[in-house]
Amino acid sequence: MNRGMSVRGISWCLPERFETNEDLVREFGTWTPEKIYKKTGIVRRHIADVDKPVSHYLAMAGEKFFAERPAVSRDSIDMLVVCCEARDYIAPATACVVHHKLGLRKSCGAVDYELGCSGYVYGLSIAKGYIAAGIADRVLLITGDEVTRYVNKHDKAIRTIFGDGYTATLLEASERDRVTGFDLGTDGSGLRDIIIEAGETALPRSESTAVERVNRFGNVHSQENVVMDGRQVLEFSLREVPGSVQRCLERAGVGKEELDLIVFHQASRLLLEQVRDEMRFPEDKFVISLEDKGNTVSSTIPIALGECAEQGRLKAGMKVLLSGFGVGLSWGTVLVEWGTDDGAE
Repeated sequence: MNRGMSVRGISWCLPERFETNEDLVREFGTWTPEKIYKKTGIVRRHIADVDKPVSHYLAMAGEKFFAERPAVSRDSIDMLVVCCEARDYIAPATACVVHHKLGLRKSCGAVDYELGCSGYVYGLSIAKGYIAAGIADRVLLITGDEVTRYVNKHDKAIRTIFGDGYTATLLEASERDRVTGFDLGTDGSGLRDIIIEAGETALPRSESTAVERVNRFGNVHSQENVVMDGRQVLEFSLREVPGSVQRCLERAGVGKEELDLIVFHQASRLLLEQVRDEMRFPEDKFVISLEDKGNTVSSTIPIALGECAEQGRLKAGMKVLLSGFGVGLSWGTVLVEWGTDDGAE
């Protein structure tokens, strides 16, 4: 059998607690719910319980996957790959904790990585490497970043954007390769455009890193909080994503007009609309799906795919373009033909 790869299915879940635009307006006493929506395309975002470790929610996504697909045995998973910027411990790897919570067999490997906005596409590339090399027939990819843990509660701008969400995707070996055309890239010179500066070896936490500063817009943050330069991120996206898409389509041998669905990282409605218009993608094929979830970082693409599948908008045989871009700065684009050789989702 050829060592191609197919997407077997996606499950996703959100924390129970959420904040609406009305909640933020009541708290800060500025803006209006309508203004927040106009700038972000978001009306509410779900927030993880800080009393629960991130592995709790990551495992919850995995459990949901198995509950929704009883025909998929846990013992059939050969490799667990976890994308997460938060973690339970500095050591061991969070993937090992999630592996244990899901009750996967001991001969199933587990590895994690942190990449953020481009993380889902990179995860697909990692899974494909394991499958192509014959190391695994089935890879379970789980995402969930929990950026809200690092958002300053007094930073009204950042709080309008980010939410928490978790996904589980099963990738499996197939005779026909349905995940092709990978284009991956990095520009580390833009590392400060989206950053949580303090907390690790470059800048350990201290009294000084906890000192809060107020910017000219009245938003508060310390070096221990997530900070983003929205203008620089937009310029980066407009600069790098079109070329990445072109290279991906050329490698996959697919024309732009052949695409059935385009699912980009759900950063904000404003950014998505500008990228869409710049690349002249038709609105009916371009997915915007963050209104009731916010920017869930590495989970935005698989959540959008899962929603489209549930709504009947995504069907077997469709050619779907995926592109993630942001923190790093990094980007990744890939073409997925939806469905598997046996006709499953």
